[in-house]
Amino acid sequence: MGTKIEWTEETWNPVTGCTKFSAGCEHCYAAVFARRLQAMKCPRYENGFKVTVHRDLFDKPLKWKNPKMVFVNSMSDLFHKDVPDEDILSIFATMNAASQHTFQVLTKRSKRLVKLSSKINWTSNIWMGVSVENKEAIQRCEDLKTTGAQIKFVSAEPLLESISNINLDGIDWLIVGGESGSQSRAMEESWVIELRDLAKEKNIPFFFKQWGGKNKKKSGSMLQGHEYKQYPKTKKSKK
Repeated sequence: MGTKIEWTEETWNPVTGCTKFSAGCEHCYAAVFARRLQAMKCPRYENGFKVTVHRDLFDKPLKWKNPKMVFVNSMSDLFHKDVPDEDILSIFATMNAASQHTFQVLTKRSKRLVKLSSKINWTSNIWMGVSVENKEAIQRCEDLKTTGAQIKFVSAEPLLESISNINLDGIDWLIVGGESGSQSRAMEESWVIELRDLAKEKNIPFFFKQWGGKNKKKSGSMLQGHEYKQYPKTKKSKK
């Protein structure tokens, strides 16, 4: 289905549901959305936000003829402990086969990613990312670097504190964003500027998604008078 997530074009959810893992999960948008879909009797969410594998959707991208930028599991974490290894590898096999598309995979569970990395065929159309919301999560970036992914990215969203000590060597893309919603935690401008400047120093494409807050549309995504919507230069950019 289409999506409002600015840095992608399509979402593909062969797995739905998750459990809270770290500080960034406190106000999970996907959990709220899943409960709403369950109340609407959506068959994919009859289990609410319990991890559910939808094997009938594994081959869905193969049916899309026009090239798309696809965010994998916007409603889950592919590397959740309750998703069997064989299902994870089957989903990656679909990405390999659907070479006309660019797939963006994002996880907080970087330790499991590392364990499975050697079994994954890291074709160039797979962008692998980790969420880094605070200093405690910076190790995920280091875990990501040990994988065979050809395009590696960091999503600092929701950014909850300064992570200026992150080492971006070996990273191909940096996304930054504030938390949105009625209970959103504030993001300081200085934290964003630090990361923008680090990305510029390393010549890494920088994508500033949003300031967030209770009204994310009103707060927008301007940083010191500029918008930053950059993508990895060696790959397809969103049209």
